[in-house]
Amino acid sequence: MNQLPTAPPVATAQVPPHLVDSTSRYVESGLRGAANTVRAYAGDWKRFNAWCTLNHLSALPASVEALAGFLTELADAGKKVATIQRHAAAITKAHELAGHDSPTADKKIKVLLKGIAREKKTRIKQAAAFTLATFKRTIQSMDVTTPTGLRNRALLLLGFTGAFRRSELEALNLEDLAFDEEGLIISLGKSKTNQLGQAEEKAIFYSPDSAVCPIRSLQAWLRVLGRTEGPIFVSLRKNQQLTARRMTTKYINLITQQYLGSGYTAHSLRASFVTVSKLNGADDSKVMNQTKHKTSAMIRRYTRLDNVRQHNSAKELGL
Repeated sequence: MNQLPTAPPVATAQVPPHLVDSTSRYVESGLRGAANTVRAYAGDWKRFNAWCTLNHLSALPASVEALAGFLTELADAGKKVATIQRHAAAITKAHELAGHDSPTADKKIKVLLKGIAREKKTRIKQAAAFTLATFKRTIQSMDVTTPTGLRNRALLLLGFTGAFRRSELEALNLEDLAFDEEGLIISLGKSKTNQLGQAEEKAIFYSPDSAVCPIRSLQAWLRVLGRTEGPIFVSLRKNQQLTARRMTTKYINLITQQYLGSGYTAHSLRASFVTVSKLNGADDSKVMNQTKHKTSAMIRRYTRLDNVRQHNSAKELGL
């Protein structure tokens, strides 16, 4: 079993017969979570299954001892703390979907994970944030004489000014866009923090500098795209010919690194939006209105202020 298991059938004694199938489907949807998370967990679950098979152990349900051995092997192999924690989360999810108690709830596993993190003495790596000056230089230096350049410029500018997750950029369709004289409103479907698909919108504004204007850059790309519906960001062939294939999140990440450097990821676009906004004095409610975060605590977590000079009251002592 390499894929995440399906949720067990709902007990029919409590549910009217004509509702059983629908109830089971809703339960499984609630347990599974975001599509990107499901894909990541499926790979981790496949790895755990292979390890259990190799060692003649049951993966579902798994014993505490089996899980401990698997996590220890990951740690000894030099895997990052975040990677080990994600594998544990995937195993938890698989057991939930199958209706089993997860061995990750055992105190021994919790102590083991704590010990692994302490011994490695590493923080969970966060996507780096760039400065606004660096970003503007990058955009202004891009070759936009080709469809690829036009697409990539629009992608980076929209990703930054809209504080998009890469999964949201991947999912954008032309039907989601509404232009007017004030700018652009983008309607979002489901996202990591909006599993119910409730109506959410992001506002994009014109920039006085056309070279770094997200709306003008997007419109230039849309003229090349030449369609009125379907995915906005698509793959291109080597001869610059457009395809109908939606760009993947992996490729969006590679484009970000191509222009900004290997120290950044697609998530840096979102983290940098938060950081630049906070440095420019925006309050949390304004930032959250664009990022769609639910709490100020998440805004603080996203704000990258590693440079001691960036955000320091020593400049305000009045000396």
